[in-house]
This record gives sequence, C-alpha cells and structure tokens, in this order.
Amino acid sequence: MAVVRSFCFNVLAFALTLLMGVGAFPIRWFFKGLALPYAKLWSRLVLGLFEHICGVEVRITGREHLAALQGPALIASQHQSAFDTLIWMLLVPHPSYVMKGELRHIPLLGPMLILAGMMPIERADGSKALRLLLRETEKAAQAGKQIIIFPEGTRTAPGEKVALKPGIAAMAAHTSLPVVPVATNSGLFWGRNAFFKKSGVLHVAIGAPLAPASRKVLLPQIAEAWQALEKPFA
Repeated sequence: MAVVRSFCFNVLAFALTLLMGVGAFPIRWFFKGLALPYAKLWSRLVLGLFEHICGVEVRITGREHLAALQGPALIASQHQSAFDTLIWMLLVPHPSYVMKGELRHIPLLGPMLILAGMMPIERADGSKALRLLLRETEKAAQAGKQIIIFPEGTRTAPGEKVALKPGIAAMAAHTSLPVVPVATNSGLFWGRNAFFKKSGVLHVAIGAPLAPASRKVLLPQIAEAWQALEKPFA
C-alpha cells in the first residue's frame, strides 16, 4: 500500500506542479502581485495531496508563539524534507525563505520563487553572500515579512546533529528581530530524495522566540530549543 500511495502522490504532485508552473505565465507577465497567493495555493494543494494520499497527519504545536509576534520575525527551522519548504507558506502571512541561489534556475518554478519574494543566496560567495543576505533580510523585515531560514544549511536526517551556520545570528543582530526556533520530524515521512512516503503523525513544533544575540550565544540556544521541542515526538 505504501508503494501505491507514494507512486500516486509523486505522479500527482509532479503533474500539479507542471500544470501550475505553466499556468503561472500570465502571473509572471501581467499579474505579478498574485505570485505569493499563487505559491500559497500550490503549497496547499501539494500538502493536501501528501496528507490525504500518504496518510499523514500534520500536527502543529506552538502556534501561539507566532500569534504573539506582530510583524516581521526570523524563523529558524530544522530542515529534513521538502515538506519544510512548503509548510511555512501556510503558517505565516508573508513568508520569505532564504534559499539556495541555484533554485532560481529551476524551469517554471524558479521565476515564481523570485516573484513571490523569496531570498536566493549564493552561499559560495562567502562574505559577499553574507552582505547580500543582510541587505535582503533588512528589506524583508521592513516589508513586514516572516523570514524562514534553515540554520543547518542542508536537509538532515531525523536525529542528525550538525553545526549550525552563523547566518541566522548575523541576521538577528542586524535587524534586532526575534528568532523563533522550530523542530520537526518531517524526514520520517518525506525523506530527502526519497520516493517512498510514510504515513503517521508529522510534527511541527514552534518554540518561544529567542532574543537576538551573538553567534556564540544564539546558535547553542537554537540547538537547545530544538532538542526540547523534539521530546514529545517520540
């Protein structure tokens, strides 16, 4: 059954993405202001397929921490799955993801990511990339956006611990925005580059905001918050 469910989901999600990618041309040409609502609709449909076809219950806790924030914030989420790059389109009103620069070159999808207000960063550019990240973060904050960043820098397996990238600390110090830690177990159900999807309860746990601090203070605080948020997943 899992094989059939996975096959159906993968085929339908690909077909939906292709269809909506082609359907986005009028938005790219004439209705650019609709790019974010269109991206939100695509995310909602893909995740709807994931939940209903693959038998996944998405359980989100800590929404009150988001509700307490008025305006912009930094969201420091664990990153285990493509799921993590979709769910925040539905959880906050004005999401702006920090994403790998090469994603802008994906046919059909890449141009829409830019129009929807995402933040492509070429990480190989070193200090130049950091300066660009801070400029884009400041612009997004001034626009009242919620900025999603994955401090691990790449998708990791559930339970895997890696050194966090310092960009989140620089962003927080530059903007004085609160940092919201988020833990998940999404990789158990939609693994990295995995054809098979598994059923079960997928958790997204949102923690209390952390105050901006130096990298030596903030990065351990994020890691500790993640660890505490993960405890109920077992």
